[in-house]
Amino acid sequence: MSSSPTETGRRFPEILAAAGLSVERHDDLFPHDCPDERWLAYVGTRGRIAITHNSRIRYMPNERAAVVRHSVPLLVVVGKGPIRELAANFVATVPRIFAFLARNDPPFIAKVYGPTQAELAKQPDAVGSISLWYPK
Repeated sequence: MSSSPTETGRRFPEILAAAGLSVERHDDLFPHDCPDERWLAYVGTRGRIAITHNSRIRYMPNERAAVVRHSVPLLVVVGKGPIRELAANFVATVPRIFAFLARNDPPFIAKVYGPTQAELAKQPDAVGSISLWYPK
């Protein structure tokens, strides 16, 4: 089952907020078709952390330039699966994400992965990982 961008844009932040994270939803601030450069500028100028599931964003020159220009810390949630699972994996990985944020000054683009099936088979409460994609 796949989720629409609007459904993803509602459910993922709701799960993060329920876990105690401070969340601002894109659709509460911008129209659905808002250019990525605009919301990335908002994030960067307000010292927020951007989270997206759009793994293609890192290949778009305008979006990457906006990340750099506005000093955005951008986290790309990598993986397929139910939104609840992706969000739960993100929440479980928060301690590693916070450690990564403490070690890396923006601008950057990092990938956030959930645990692999093999890791979950060995340890049901396994957490994901985070790695720097840009700059290298």
